[in-house]
Amino acid sequence: MVRPARNQKKGRKRWLLAGALLGLAVIAFFFFPQKTIPPPSKPAIPPEPSFHIQEGNIEKNSSLYQSLMELKIPVPWVHLIISKLEPHVDFRRIRGGTFRILTDDEGELVKFVYEKSPIEVYKVEKGEHGYVAQQKDIPLDRYLVKVEGEITSSLFEAMNAAGEEDALTIAFADILAWEIDFYQDLRKGDRFNVVVEKIYREDRFVQYGTIHAVEFRQGDKTIRGIRYRDDYYQETGNSLKRAFLKAPLKFDRVSSRFSHARRHPILGGVRPHHGVDYAAPSGTPIWAVADGVVNSVGWAGGFGKQVVLQHRNGYKTYYGHLSRYGPGIKNGARVRQKQVIGYVGATGLATGPHLDYRINKHGRFRNPLKESFATGEPVAKKDWIAFEKRRDEVMAWLSEDSPFRKRLDPMTGEVTENHPTDSTRSTKNLRPLQH
Repeated sequence: MVRPARNQKKGRKRWLLAGALLGLAVIAFFFFPQKTIPPPSKPAIPPEPSFHIQEGNIEKNSSLYQSLMELKIPVPWVHLIISKLEPHVDFRRIRGGTFRILTDDEGELVKFVYEKSPIEVYKVEKGEHGYVAQQKDIPLDRYLVKVEGEITSSLFEAMNAAGEEDALTIAFADILAWEIDFYQDLRKGDRFNVVVEKIYREDRFVQYGTIHAVEFRQGDKTIRGIRYRDDYYQETGNSLKRAFLKAPLKFDRVSSRFSHARRHPILGGVRPHHGVDYAAPSGTPIWAVADGVVNSVGWAGGFGKQVVLQHRNGYKTYYGHLSRYGPGIKNGARVRQKQVIGYVGATGLATGPHLDYRINKHGRFRNPLKESFATGEPVAKKDWIAFEKRRDEVMAWLSEDSPFRKRLDPMTGEVTENHPTDSTRSTKNLRPLQH
């Protein structure tokens, strides 16, 4: 009966030993703290540099230097920017543009970007060996586009309704300036087509390129212009150019038509009006309608300031009520067709700014709106095969049923892809450029 007692004693000893060890562990934990091993440290990441950005525009009649000074850019940086850009940019011909300046936290110049136009961009940037200026390479997309529209009130409004800009309207009218007087000849319902290259920078329209063909339809009459080399010809190979333009200026509307019995707005009574009045804003440039020589220039009574040109085959043209004369216009001076000979005004007996335009042949006034003139030189016989090939290609574009957009290869100019027209390529609501 002794074994149980011994076992009980051994059990009590084990519990006492375990309790002592636990107590020692607790005391060691509180009075002798263990050193912790820190996790391995990661290499420090330097903070990203922060830049201060200033942007500005070069206003009309200002300069890059003045624009930078107005932003209070430090003078040393202004001189640095100008000196680096001078070999690349003719500052005498700068007409606007935008720029952006990047400086670091210490105010040191990091980069300067000057956008003269969407396709002409220059930058001055800090490199390993100081600041370097260069022109940026701007990737461009080129498309061949067919634009079509219908006249409801004016060519400008019709072209705008087709999603195009005034620059295309003016270029279109210039090509047909020998065939159509866009002040007088337009009728509601007339239709037009233009096949033109359009240049984009990413999804931003930049500018128009070559116009390959134009077409104007009025009732049963159709006039087409096909570009061959640097001129425009009809399908027959006859030149669109003539000795005389149909109108002496590009803008606005006809306010008074040719008449042998018009009531004079100032003098009263019914008097002959042997010309056409083109109402236009004062200062609108006036073209010489044909090559010729200045017969007279100066004050002409009720016609105010007037220029008279002498042309071949007994023709004279008269331009009255001018506000001022064109550069170099004096008696005996030779002028070329489309040369600016004066500017619209209201001198003499005039109720408002307009041009009084007249044509005289062998001493007799003719109706400028009905006079017809010989065409220019046709396509040369030696070029006829090449012209036919070009004509057939362009006519195929004009005959397509709906507007199109074809991507052009940037190197060869050949069509590579066809795309349906869509609003994403509109020239309106353009996305601003980012640098």
